[in-house]
Amino acid sequence: MDLWALHVKNATGSPLLRRNQSILEKSKSKSKIGVLEIRDSGRKISSYGSNSLVIRAMAKKNNNSSSPPSSSSGNGDRSVPQGDGSKGNNSPDGSKPSDTSSQKSHHVSLDWREFRASMIVREQVTEKVESDAHGQGGTAQESKGLGLKWAHPISVPESGCVLVATEKLDGVRTFERTVVLLLRSGTRHPQEGPFGIVINRPLNKKIKHMKPTNNELATTFADCSLHFGGPLEASMFLLKTGEKLKVPGFEEVIPGLCFGARNSLDEAAALVKKGVLKPQDFRFFVGYAGWQLDQLREEIESDYWYVAACSSNLICGGSSDSSSESLWQEILQLMGGHYSELSRKPKQDL
Repeated sequence: MDLWALHVKNATGSPLLRRNQSILEKSKSKSKIGVLEIRDSGRKISSYGSNSLVIRAMAKKNNNSSSPPSSSSGNGDRSVPQGDGSKGNNSPDGSKPSDTSSQKSHHVSLDWREFRASMIVREQVTEKVESDAHGQGGTAQESKGLGLKWAHPISVPESGCVLVATEKLDGVRTFERTVVLLLRSGTRHPQEGPFGIVINRPLNKKIKHMKPTNNELATTFADCSLHFGGPLEASMFLLKTGEKLKVPGFEEVIPGLCFGARNSLDEAAALVKKGVLKPQDFRFFVGYAGWQLDQLREEIESDYWYVAACSSNLICGGSSDSSSESLWQEILQLMGGHYSELSRKPKQDL
């Protein structure tokens, strides 16, 4: 069995779209997403569909959006993460994008996310201390610094942020109580929308249990754990590089964490064989999640997702087989306020 040919189908057997089916449309029709199964498609992902789409644009911040969410009828094609085609063919004309320009466009400052979080936490704590001191007639104390683990809400999705499912997604099996790491924030172009992977749905299987035909998967990465990454057809992996190590050819999402797809598997195995990285530095995902830009924005505005920035140890740390809800709860608790209250609510099966 070829791991890269694995994909996710709904229980009725109908093929899923190349973007997530609109949650808003499903909510209006009061229908539910079917139980997910992992099946062998019997073919490689590169043969899926009539077109092999490639994301060519670099990650950008989302700005203006006024269009309605895209239809889930299948008329609009969804983004396919880079590397879904044949090895080394990262653009429609077969040419590889410049590694130098890619690294410059996707390089993430080691300090800016923590600096922003520190400023937010400092402001929140200072306001609380001053308020308490004013009420008690005392003096405000100096606020504490940023902890090792942190999370806070942000207003606009950005590459490296997380989408945290709200209670509105309880009962929607694909996404209920999930945390989606956004690998790219996307653009308005229909082939360059936002995409990411669910990072808290372990499948409790290792790659060797799937009997992969790819030699590197069967040997180098045989003991790596598999995770459900989303409802769309592609396999991806995360590699934890550490904050100081820069790995050419892989796109950095946050400091110390990169992602790759099918065309970068040989390069990933070479890093392990050279001793640069270890197999346990990798996490493999079956499927991914993708949206049209306006579709994701409307789902966020309709309170299906909370958008948050969080510390890298929340994304990279923890057991690969930990409870699927533990990360969801921890991030909400760290966000504080009504987010923390939501983390303690029982699941609502709609």
